[in-house]
Amino acid sequence: MTPVLSIKDLEVRLGRRAVLSGVSLALERGTITSLLGPNGAGKSTLLRAALGVLRPAAGSVRVLGRDPRRGPARGAIGYVPDHADAYPWMTALDLFRLVAPQHPGWDTARAHATAARLGVPLRTELARLSRGQAAKLLLTAALAHRPALLLLDEPFGGLDPGARDEVLAALLSEVRLEDQAVLVATHDLEVAARVSDRVALLEDGRLAVLGTLEHVCGARPAVKGLRGLYAGARKGGRA
Repeated sequence: MTPVLSIKDLEVRLGRRAVLSGVSLALERGTITSLLGPNGAGKSTLLRAALGVLRPAAGSVRVLGRDPRRGPARGAIGYVPDHADAYPWMTALDLFRLVAPQHPGWDTARAHATAARLGVPLRTELARLSRGQAAKLLLTAALAHRPALLLLDEPFGGLDPGARDEVLAALLSEVRLEDQAVLVATHDLEVAARVSDRVALLEDGRLAVLGTLEHVCGARPAVKGLRGLYAGARKGGRA
């Protein structure tokens, strides 16, 4: 079976500097992979390469077997940026009208139904939404065309614990509705523990460890807080 996302020996350079080097990763349907690493490790760059907005210097990126820089593959991707990339005066309805033409599979009825389930008001300006509501709005827009691959770039950043839990619950409930692969870049180790089937740890632009959280803890015990986090995560399980 063709992986939803297949990355092989990926190298991405910004000028003379290699931001990613030799990264290989494959995501199957129905899985959530958390991408961990310190600032500058290359997490956002890896997501942008998977999205098709960065050209690899070497290696390959394929979404459902196709180059994501081309139209058909891009239509299979949903993306949530680390901050709302919309004007503050926009409502959910405005955002949907802006995004819909970019996705041939856009389903307005699905967007409205998901917004209703997640408690996202359709006629309230983005500037007046809470951080949690804004995050759920971006998730709603990313899911409306039923993407096979969902890319999330620090979707929980800046959220208080209550809002974070709401967005986590929204993510998990919506992913169960579709047979998707999800890649989440996050600094939040608790989020990784609660949602992930696997964890990928980037260090200096290279994929240092890939596996279950237990495996990563064993391979990189020096990562701050990872062992204690794993112990707590085993008690609670996935959110």
